[in-house]
This record gives sequence, C-alpha cells and structure tokens, in this order.
Amino acid sequence: MKQYKVFRYMIFAALGLLVFITGLLIIKGFENADGIWQILPYICIGLGSGIFGGNIGTALKNNAMRRNPQAARQIEIEQKDERNQAIRNRSKARVYDLMVFVYAAVILAFSLIQVDLFVILTLVAIYLFFMIADVYYLNKYSKEM
Repeated sequence: MKQYKVFRYMIFAALGLLVFITGLLIIKGFENADGIWQILPYICIGLGSGIFGGNIGTALKNNAMRRNPQAARQIEIEQKDERNQAIRNRSKARVYDLMVFVYAAVILAFSLIQVDLFVILTLVAIYLFFMIADVYYLNKYSKEM
C-alpha cells in the first residue's frame, strides 16, 4: 500500500505561504520601484500562491487517505483502471485539439491589435514548440504501436 506523507507537503505549503507574504511585503516596501523590483513581487505572489495551494491540497488529501485506508484503496483502483485512463487520455486529446485553435486565435488577435512583436514571436515560438512536440510523439507512438 502506498505511504501517504503529509509533513513534507505542509513544509512546502509553509514555504509557499512565506513566498506569497514576501511578495506582499515587497509591494508595500518598494512603492516607487523600478526594474526587477516592479515585477518581482507579483512573481512571488503567483508562485507562492501556487506552491501553497498545490501542497496544502495534497497534504489534506494524503491525510484523508491515511485516515481511511479503505477509501484510499478504492481511489487507487479507480486511478489504475484502464477504462478511466482511456477516458482521461481522450479528454486530454480533445483539450489539446481545442487549445491549438484557441492559441492560434489569440496569436491572430494579438497581431490584429498590434501587440509588441516580441510578444507575438514568443507566442508563435511556444505554438511551434507544441506542434513539433505533437509531430514527435505522433511519430514515436506510431512506431511503438
């Protein structure tokens, strides 16, 4: 049976909360900031809240699983079930297909409203990365199956 650890995730959640609070303090402390000090607090707030939320959720889930081993076993069986895995993979494929069109529309919209060229080229580079990864994995999986 899988060991459900809680303490490690609580430590990471505390670190995330600390980064979040640091971001808030930087905003209050450096009101007339320039350069990196203008952007850094918002990066800290975003990263801190993401780290805190993800780890506190995992810690609470693991704590519940540790207290109720019967439910933990049932959830583990459902996650390993081939039908559920096929449903998740199909859902991911549909979301990817949707993402391709939405991302292309965003690039087109940004081009039409004349956003900086650097932003548009960055979005195009990311879009091309996804397309190249798609072709790579399509080729890889077609050789395997």
